[in-house]
Amino acid sequence: MKWIVGLGNPGTAYAGTRHNVGFMAVDALAKRFGISVTQSKSKGLLGEGNVAGTKVALLKPMTFMNLSGESVRGYMDYYKANLEDLIVVYDDLDTEIGKIRLRYQGSAGGHNGIKSIIQHTGTQIFNRVRMGISRPEPGMNIADYVLSNFPKSEADKVASMVDQTCDAIEYALTHPFDQTMAKYNR
Repeated sequence: MKWIVGLGNPGTAYAGTRHNVGFMAVDALAKRFGISVTQSKSKGLLGEGNVAGTKVALLKPMTFMNLSGESVRGYMDYYKANLEDLIVVYDDLDTEIGKIRLRYQGSAGGHNGIKSIIQHTGTQIFNRVRMGISRPEPGMNIADYVLSNFPKSEADKVASMVDQTCDAIEYALTHPFDQTMAKYNR
């Protein structure tokens, strides 16, 4: 089974924020694949289905960003899920707004959700899709920035980025991740 974890913060107050693009991507995948992500499991919301002959699980941790690893670990333990079948989707300050970057390993890069996953899984080796939110203007607080909503002027770039993320993940369901990286890291 392939499992896709979108990182974000629960609650309507965070729904449209930069930090919640991982949730946005999972919601878009759920719509695309006809999967309902409403089952409460492993400290998150879970949905399962079949896509192109592959069993797929979509997970949105409800632990808040900094504790995302608790939900990931809980899912791994309960379902005996393999890390090589995991794809984590999250926001990235160092990637330009509207762009995505795929990686299969690396440090947390200052992202507390990824740091929590590394802590709870004991490894930095897992597939990732980083969704670009760009850095804020000099002097703006990072926490305030990532918890701010996207302005209307960025709506088209965000929508395109979510679609591209979904395309990459759908491709990764039936292709090795290194091939997916070669196709989508441009």
